[in-house]
Order: sequence, then structure tokens, then C-alpha cells
Amino acid sequence: MGDLPMDLIAALVGLIGGLVLGLSARLGDFCTLGALESAAYGEDQRRLRLWGVVLATAITAAFCAEAAGLADLTATFYHTIAWNPLASIAGGLMFGYGMALAGNCGFGALVRFGGGDLRALVVVVVMGIFAFATLSGPLAGLRVLLFPQGEAAAPQGIAHWLAARTGLPPLAFALIAAAGCLAWALAYAPLRADRRRIAWGVAAGLAVVWCLIGTSFAYRESFGEVGVEAPSFTAPLGRTILWFMTSSAGGISFSVGLVAGVLGGAFTGSALRGLFRWEACEDPRELGRQVLGAAFMGIGGTIALGCSIGQGVSAMSVLAFSAPVTLAAIVAGGLLGLRQLITGFQPD
Repeated sequence: MGDLPMDLIAALVGLIGGLVLGLSARLGDFCTLGALESAAYGEDQRRLRLWGVVLATAITAAFCAEAAGLADLTATFYHTIAWNPLASIAGGLMFGYGMALAGNCGFGALVRFGGGDLRALVVVVVMGIFAFATLSGPLAGLRVLLFPQGEAAAPQGIAHWLAARTGLPPLAFALIAAAGCLAWALAYAPLRADRRRIAWGVAAGLAVVWCLIGTSFAYRESFGEVGVEAPSFTAPLGRTILWFMTSSAGGISFSVGLVAGVLGGAFTGSALRGLFRWEACEDPRELGRQVLGAAFMGIGGTIALGCSIGQGVSAMSVLAFSAPVTLAAIVAGGLLGLRQLITGFQPD
């Protein structure tokens, strides 16, 4: 492995992590919008409570890896960029609302595309384009003006902040948070009885930490040239699109491997369940709504520094200040969008 370029190693790490996440979505029904829909309108909280299992696993494993010297959580951009609460709220609301309009988040769209849904490809492409338009394109100046970002003077995480003030290790506070997530998840009897779903929730959480450990290795070996990353599906979609168009513009990276892995895992999971089938949009109004939602997600996810997976799981795994606020805003925006859709809302 030492002979391989570090960016290629990071891509392989992302590929493996993405494969597990794609399988978790198809075989374990791990989905953000699906969880909200089932809980709010289907009277079934299993998919929602599954998030508690995913988060408990990711938080525990991430901080254990940090304590063992395997992962450098404070090198993630969730810790190195000063938290802007307004960006978390505004970006999260916009992302959640767009997620409802599009019918999926970026991760969910990749999973659906891996299952043969061509409508999801439109969501992926539009979301990636608007993410980069907001990150470094025509909308970048407005983003910087409204939501300025700066380097953090100290790690931007709950556990590390408490550790600095108490002298206790960050792991102690992480275990408390993880225990709360797990207790909330398993308090729901139907989820306790669904061992298959729980197992895939654990796998999803471990996939996130695998990415943190693998990119931490690449970060150390490359002397900081390769960043410490965990799964997210906003800017990485744009990076992957650039790589497919011209590898010289971005090169192979963790993002490219991650996206390819999710597609591969989703395809495999769909095939195993006999769910793979080609689908396309038959209603232009539906396609217009999905395009609009994808644009909102690309812009909102870039402002909030992550999507429902990037902030909701990856940033939560390192207990970043931004994570619970952004996730709450995404949930609020998603519920608002679902309510409007159910009551007959349609964009002109």
C-alpha cells in the first residue's frame, strides 16, 4: 500500500465506505427522507430510530479510534472551520426543503440511481452543479458575503470543548452522547425486533468511521496533502462530475471513490433484493420539482457545510457544534416541504 499514491488510497477508502453505505440503504432501508415520511405520515418510526443506532455506532467508534491514535477527528473541516450558526440554520432549512421537493437527498438519489432510477441521475447532476456554483462559481461571492467562513482557533466540537474545560478525555463525553442515541433508538420495540435493520445501521456507522480512519492515514502519510474526510454528498457530487469530465481538473480523490462505492453498493443491494429496474420521469411537473429541489440542496448543503449525511452522520460522529443544529434545520425544512407536497403544493 505504501507504493500507492495517497490520493488513490483515499479513493479506495471512499470506495469501500461507499459500498457499505449503498448496501445499508438498499438492504437496511437507511434513508433520511424515507425516515421522516414513515415517522410523520406512516406511523412507523423504525427508519427514524435507526438513525440512533447509526449515530451511536459512529460516535463510539470515531472517538475510540481517536483515543487509539487511528483517527484525527480535529483535522476534519467540521473542526477546522469556525462554526457559523446562521449558515447551519439557513443552509439546513434550504437543504431539507429541497430534499422534500426532490424526493431524496444527494445520498438517496445516488442510491436510487444505482437501482435504475434515471430521475435520480438528474437530481445528482443538478445538485452537483449548484453545489460547485455556490462553492467556487457565480454564487460563491454571495455565499461568502452572507455566510463568511474563517479558520477556527480551537476544535469546533462538543466533546473536545468539554474536555478542554474539565480535563476529562473527549471519549468520556462521546460515550454519553452515544448511549443517549442508542437508548432513544432501542426504546422503540418494533426496531428492537428488526435485527436485520439494526445490523445494517451498525454497518453504516462503521463505514463512516472507516473513512475517518483511512483518510487520517492518508493525511499523515501525505503530510496534510490529503484531507481527513467522512461521507458527504454535496460538493463531492460536483467533484465527481468534474473528474468524469476531465480527470486533470480534479484528479482521483476520496469523493470520487465514495460516489462510485455508493452506486456499486446500491446496484448490488437492488439486484440482491430483485428491485433493480429502469425508471424515468413521465410527468414534466414532477421533473421540474425535482430539479428545483436538487438546486436547493446543492446551494443549502454548501452553505451548511454538509448534507443530511455529511452533517447528520459524519459531523455528528465527531460531535461538531454544527451537526445537531444543521440536522434539526434539515428535518424542519424536510417536514415543511413534505407538508406542502401532501397538501397539493406544486411550483409554477
